[in-house]
Amino acid sequence: MIRHILLLLLLVAGCPAQSTPNAADAGEGYGDGKGYVGATVCAGCHRSEHALWQDSHHDKAMQPADPETVLGRFDDDSFEYFGVESRFFRQGDRFMVRTDGPDGELTNYPIAYTFGVYPLQQYLIEMPGGRLQALSIVWDSRSLAMGGQRWYHLYPDEPVRAGDELHWTGRNQNWNFMCADCHSTHLQKNYDLKLDRYNTTWSEMNVACEACHGPGRVHVSAMDDGDMGLPFSGFELALSRTKTKDWFPDPQTGSPTPGPSGGVSQPELETCAQCHSRRATQFHGAQPEDGLFQHFMPALLDEGLYHADGQIDDEVFVFGSFVQSAMYHAGVTCSDCHNPHSLSLKAPGNALCGQCHLPTRFSVEKHHGHPEGSAGAQCVNCHMPDKVYMGVDARRDHSFRVPRPDLSLQLGVPNACNQCHTDKTAEWAANVLEARHGAPDEDHFALALQAGRYGSPQAEALLAQLILDTTQPAIARATAVTLLPEVLSQESAGVLQQASRSDDPLLALGAARALGLLPEQYRPLFGVPGLYDQHRVIRSLTASQLSEPALPERPAEVRERYRRALSDYVRSQLNNSDRPESLLNLGEYLWQRGEVDKAESYYRKAMERASYYTPVYVNLAEFLRAEGRDGEGKQVLKNGLSAVRDPAPIEHSLGLLLVREGKLTEALTYLKRAAESSSATDRYIYVYAVALESSGQTREAVAVLERAIERFPDNRDMLSALVSFHRALGENDEARDYEQRLQ
Repeated sequence: MIRHILLLLLLVAGCPAQSTPNAADAGEGYGDGKGYVGATVCAGCHRSEHALWQDSHHDKAMQPADPETVLGRFDDDSFEYFGVESRFFRQGDRFMVRTDGPDGELTNYPIAYTFGVYPLQQYLIEMPGGRLQALSIVWDSRSLAMGGQRWYHLYPDEPVRAGDELHWTGRNQNWNFMCADCHSTHLQKNYDLKLDRYNTTWSEMNVACEACHGPGRVHVSAMDDGDMGLPFSGFELALSRTKTKDWFPDPQTGSPTPGPSGGVSQPELETCAQCHSRRATQFHGAQPEDGLFQHFMPALLDEGLYHADGQIDDEVFVFGSFVQSAMYHAGVTCSDCHNPHSLSLKAPGNALCGQCHLPTRFSVEKHHGHPEGSAGAQCVNCHMPDKVYMGVDARRDHSFRVPRPDLSLQLGVPNACNQCHTDKTAEWAANVLEARHGAPDEDHFALALQAGRYGSPQAEALLAQLILDTTQPAIARATAVTLLPEVLSQESAGVLQQASRSDDPLLALGAARALGLLPEQYRPLFGVPGLYDQHRVIRSLTASQLSEPALPERPAEVRERYRRALSDYVRSQLNNSDRPESLLNLGEYLWQRGEVDKAESYYRKAMERASYYTPVYVNLAEFLRAEGRDGEGKQVLKNGLSAVRDPAPIEHSLGLLLVREGKLTEALTYLKRAAESSSATDRYIYVYAVALESSGQTREAVAVLERAIERFPDNRDMLSALVSFHRALGENDEARDYEQRLQ
């Protein structure tokens, strides 16, 4: 089994909380010891901006629970959830909830803070160890007419009990890690691994001026002294454009032609993306001027987060969608559409798009095909379809894409047309659009990503072509880089090597992630350039995929860069050692270094603190196997079966262990469960089929693979096995059919 370093990609909004966060200690002069002065000081000069910010979602991102801030009905309301009745009430000046605690018993808890404001409001409860936890029963703050003004549960379809990873008292609902740094200003998590507790601090509880502009002490001092000569007026970064914005709509096409600012990277975007992206925080202490990749690892277009064509699937928080768009590539940035202080749109309805796109060309029935004033006549409903998260929160896809029902037919991805026209087929929608606007562009990156995800025989060629195509979005090309190692050959190795030397941080990130899928002896060839990358996150991730023995003949400078980057990687994992993912990564790192006892202690600490975490059982069992302790590994896997939400990976590993022991009949039981689970991968199914064939059940193996090939039509391993198995059964015609498909 290949051991792999796990990438932690986390949710950054609408989260839980915990710990009694304290305001940072005050320093001399203005603000705290890090130079933060607070929004009240900023308001002294910037009154209009402060007025716009007040009552915005940033202002109300987190607040003390009091009669002014609590929107929920705490009038002895009750809410039943799978037999557990929670009650919301007042106790003097305190807002209280009686609900099931970490032991499953009903307990009274005071509400410490409100979290968010619209379309829902969550409530944070202080728990031991400096934790704040987000209650999963939330208040729908929409109007009664919209179905709001009610309590509801974030997980309505299945009971989430105490001890479950999704229970409000669990680590996956912990504010300190999951969401604090994007709902407060200058937040410091301050987790102590030995004590398993937090001492989380902030300069301001909400998202205030300095969350975006950076600490203001130097600026305020300079303005008081009349010193107007400092770069950026005493800040480290100017969020305004480096060049004047100008887009000129072409009267013939109605579309804008980029003016002087077209294609210029805007510092504002990476500042917003520090929160408005699906990303992992690798290094704490980010400042606006640091950009995204010095502290954060953004997600690429990974399956489960995005559809193959880049449409949003899970919560991804805008950045990954926006950088796919033609808007981004023309130099558009966040504040072209959103007021950066109030967060409101800069114009209502289609007038917002009409800032750059001629309404006489686009806001007419000839273009959109819907009656004027209807929902279908609104630009956003076709080009920014939404998806509802957290029960009531509709988030729009910011890739500004042209609807592609033809891709729905080819790849099964959603499309905006059928999101409204649910009684029609994708074929109908594709025909209507082609009749109105002509045939769609056949060259879409979705074809390559889909081929890479599902192991198509064309995957290598399509992925390589996409990676080299600089007209395609960098985030799509970077995603292709992460998929290429699964189908890599001599022909495409040069493409991967070229990507590893890219100056684009997304391409470099994709190359760093791809390293872990390559045989260890080849990794330096593709990984050494990443050690020279200007971004700390990319350097440290690259180093984590390399090993010292693989670099003996490299120059001393390379080895020194490797050691520094690896030290950064370890620091990033220690920063996040409140999470089982990082504890597991530290165990992998120590095992690689031969520190066996320390490695095992981290594996077991991860298992002890997050018994629900499936990968730790699999990786610990693999560690024990390598150390000649397969018997202990078997017990670890068996213990995990009843502890995790999805046991399929453990069942697969246990089946392989039993195969090694020669217990094929018992192994088949576990391999079958893994192969037939809802989360079964193509690998689980293929291995189960091979095990069936090895036990003399060739006919059953063929049946398993022929069912699976409908789901994985281009899987080369399965097709090869079907050729072999049919020949073994004397079914040469069937074997030839699958051989042709394979070719």
